[in-house]
Amino acid sequence: MVPTLPLHPRNRLAALVLAALHDGEARQALQRLASGERDAGAWLRESQPEPGSATGDGSTAGDGWAARARERARRAGEALEVLPRPIDPGLTGALAAAAALFDAGLGFEAHEVLEPHWMSASGAAREALQGLIQVAVGYQHLANGNLAGARSLLDEGAARLERGQLDGYGLRAFAVAVRATIPALPAARVPPFPRVAPA
Repeated sequence: MVPTLPLHPRNRLAALVLAALHDGEARQALQRLASGERDAGAWLRESQPEPGSATGDGSTAGDGWAARARERARRAGEALEVLPRPIDPGLTGALAAAAALFDAGLGFEAHEVLEPHWMSASGAAREALQGLIQVAVGYQHLANGNLAGARSLLDEGAARLERGQLDGYGLRAFAVAVRATIPALPAARVPPFPRVAPA
């Protein structure tokens, strides 16, 4: 996983990534940011929630956030390139997008893709989606240096994946792989996101 940006630019970049799933102009904007054609420092300054703060947490664009913004944009762009077009707007498309983003090291964006589907789901599917979200956010916490938060969310997420179900996805195997990383944190290797099993 790649560490996130501070709150406001993190959310702005995630919104751009989600828009890029279905919007060619957003995809081009993401590419311009990733390539450096769009100045990441200026982009961060545009993310200002209030005067004097480029990031919303007291840090400034000069603190090295520009390189991180470019890296996250680059990884998102590469992840989106592997997805079929047009992307299915339903749960199947969201799971494919979440998998590509998660495996690109973008746990926060994977969480953002899945959250609307989790909110409208019920039963075993809701449990499974919440587990996937918790695992994505858990590994994101790990990348951000929050080891305690990572352990807690990975444990809870794995438990939900063991109880949940999404037809065709190997959630229990993913839960086992996630649990195996917990004792090895922070050096554990993140397992790949589950994909639908071929028919």
